[in-house]
Amino acid sequence: MTDFLKQFSDDLLPTLEQEMQTVLQVNRQVKPDAFYGMMHYHMGWVDADLNPVMVKSGKRIRPLSCLLTCAAIGGNWQQAIPAAAAIELLHNFSLIHDDIEDAGLTRRGRDTVWKIWGIEQAINIGDAMFALAHLAMNRLIEHGVTADIVIQALRRFDETSIHLTQGQHADMDFETRNHVTVEEYVAMITGKTAVMLALCTELGALIAGAAPQIVQHYHQFGRSLGLAFQIIDDILGIWGDENLTGKSAATDILTKKKTFPVLYGLSQSRELQTLYANNEANDSFVINVVNLLDQYGAYDYARQTALTHSQNALSHLESAQPQGPHGEALFQLANTLLKRDY
Repeated sequence: MTDFLKQFSDDLLPTLEQEMQTVLQVNRQVKPDAFYGMMHYHMGWVDADLNPVMVKSGKRIRPLSCLLTCAAIGGNWQQAIPAAAAIELLHNFSLIHDDIEDAGLTRRGRDTVWKIWGIEQAINIGDAMFALAHLAMNRLIEHGVTADIVIQALRRFDETSIHLTQGQHADMDFETRNHVTVEEYVAMITGKTAVMLALCTELGALIAGAAPQIVQHYHQFGRSLGLAFQIIDDILGIWGDENLTGKSAATDILTKKKTFPVLYGLSQSRELQTLYANNEANDSFVINVVNLLDQYGAYDYARQTALTHSQNALSHLESAQPQGPHGEALFQLANTLLKRDY
């Protein structure tokens, strides 16, 4: 089978990168000032001294899904480039602020913006990137997208921004609470993860001029894809092969992170509730927690839930009837995210 996903990633992403660099005012001939330089650092384009460097900064799954969707409907993916860039900048604004709120010291193997330049400057730079993400969306007009579509796209962009911050609010709130339900957790990851992927595919369909029912199928595809991805990630955080995931399978338990399987286990087992409330997190604690999660079927429940969302995602994608090699690449992207070994 032809790896259309890799082929189109190689073809589309350099144009996306150029668009983001235009929006963030990158000039390779001139060293950036501190204001833009902090944003360039976070994006992986300069080092802490603001000298040019290229750091691996993710697979750009979100913007890629937007561009592939547009092309799979028969639209011109280059028209969707400003929206794809805006989505990635919105995502990165949230990461800058998340690092402050979570006291995260590293991001993608480097010191975080706030760790280097301080909390106040990092807040300000995150705010600036949020504003620039909106300016990126406005560039759709310059790419020949009609005004009515641009207005719809901007509204959905802003609505998603609210959902994103609501999700982060819930995530921080959970850290202060002893009791969180599975339903509350699903609402939180819907805001933090699923709505962003839904926006990506929805905007791609809008810009391609798809009929409303097709736009809705792509929205639901992205939403279900995001939910399945996060729950699979939670499963791998406890039962995953460390050689494949790149992190200790004990980390989520040691930090008493409220993930989907843990919250389900806590809802089923008073013994697990007592263990979480009264015991220090150490190797023995991890072993006892995992044993109880297995005993009460947390793995099976989480796996079945992830499978249900996966099937929903693929069902909506099939109903949208993506066409040609770009459509095949969308299915390959979905399978890459959904078929991880869990």
